[in-house]
Amino acid sequence: MSIKKLFAIRGLLTQGVAIAVMTGVLLGAAGSQPALAAKCGKTSAGFQSWLEDFKAEARAKGISNKTLQRALSGVSYDRRVIKRDRSQHSFKLSFNQFYKRRVGSYLMKKARGKLAKHRRLLAGIEKRYGVPAEVLVSIWGLETNFGRDGAGKYSIIQAIATLAYDCRRSAFFKRHLHAAMRIVQRGDMSPKQMRGGWAGEIGQVQFLPASYDAYAVDYDGNGRRDLRRSVPDILASTANFLRAHGWKRGGSWDPGTANYAAIKEWNRANVYARTIAVMSNKLRK
Repeated sequence: MSIKKLFAIRGLLTQGVAIAVMTGVLLGAAGSQPALAAKCGKTSAGFQSWLEDFKAEARAKGISNKTLQRALSGVSYDRRVIKRDRSQHSFKLSFNQFYKRRVGSYLMKKARGKLAKHRRLLAGIEKRYGVPAEVLVSIWGLETNFGRDGAGKYSIIQAIATLAYDCRRSAFFKRHLHAAMRIVQRGDMSPKQMRGGWAGEIGQVQFLPASYDAYAVDYDGNGRRDLRRSVPDILASTANFLRAHGWKRGGSWDPGTANYAAIKEWNRANVYARTIAVMSNKLRK
């Protein structure tokens, strides 16, 4: 055998050994690592594994172990929430049907009473944020009948965690779950206090956690942003949300205007936005 052929064979053997070793290393590494949790799921089977991955992600974003322990201890997959998520029908109504169902003489009478009772507070909020009293009171009444229907029976954190794991709107609700961790860490609400709607709505104007985190304000100056009990915080936070989404001071809120577009950022269902606008106009008369 020539020297040239000998070195060629030796090179092939060396290359083969290197490939075999590298393959073994990669297979060994894959075998030694735990299987990655699914990004979402359709049953409860992978929920706890997914939740552990979420905790690691939250830690990387500055959430403390203490907060995660307080907020997520005992959280489980909630089938009731999934059932509610799959059975939403009210926004399929026509505007007239929806308005008649949601706004009656009782609500209008109560709304006018709130306008009178909180006149000075509402005037101060309008001066600061540019949003008229009628719009704020309409939203407050439509969302929870001025707090009467806003307590909610669901654990907000468990509901949001379930929807963040569920594949239908995983990315949307995962953002809210991170925000819920920040709310707890900041001290605005404890996990036990975070009870509300099945989709994670908080307090008397039904802020989702990311909106609470971004737009809630401590208008009464007590050091906490309280959208469950503080009327000043509730109304000012609503105004702050609308201003942040393009509300124009002194402008109309009828369909086609910038202010109507801001209302649609509050709730993108056209029947709901129109109901806010019409109710607000009637309260102004």
